[in-house]
Amino acid sequence: MDTVPFGKPRAERADAVRNRELLLETARAMIAEHGAEKVTMDGLAERAGLGKGTVFRRFGSRAGIFKALLDADEHRFQEQVLGGPPPLGPGADPVDRLVAYGRARIAFLVDHHAIARAALERGGPVPTGEPTVTQLHIRMLLGRAQVRMPELTALSIQLTAALEGPLLLYLTMPESDAPPAAEVDRFLGDSWQALIERIAR
Repeated sequence: MDTVPFGKPRAERADAVRNRELLLETARAMIAEHGAEKVTMDGLAERAGLGKGTVFRRFGSRAGIFKALLDADEHRFQEQVLGGPPPLGPGADPVDRLVAYGRARIAFLVDHHAIARAALERGGPVPTGEPTVTQLHIRMLLGRAQVRMPELTALSIQLTAALEGPLLLYLTMPESDAPPAAEVDRFLGDSWQALIERIAR
């Protein structure tokens, strides 16, 4: 039987919040300097000036570091979608927003491909953000664009698969076989725009 906890969840201690932010900032710096593959639990702890036990308590594993980075950047991306400048944010024509969202989402996923690879847990799913959020956003914009097709919810699910699916394949390809990120960004972005413009006619 499910139980409901009494009271509010205990707030995270201020020093724990500071340590988390320090570790994420340090991890970003290490990735920028040396690449994701060079980031280790020991190296992160040493660079941040914290104990290795602190890093394990915060993230659990090396993959957990990269999952936390993805989560933080995903949150910032969604803030831009909900309140940033148009056409990605509110205020633009819904078709233009659909095109802008797809292009921005592709750019986000391609830009984070090394972090997403490093966030893979053995036997676990590919961590690429929140496809459910993408589907809900696409469904809302299809409605506002008054797209004349039946079952807009089903269409939004298919469009989400079209947007997120190729990136799943890209992330799971051997790095030696993967095309350059800029090329993936361009051809997937162009294909997304052509698809949306055809649907919206």
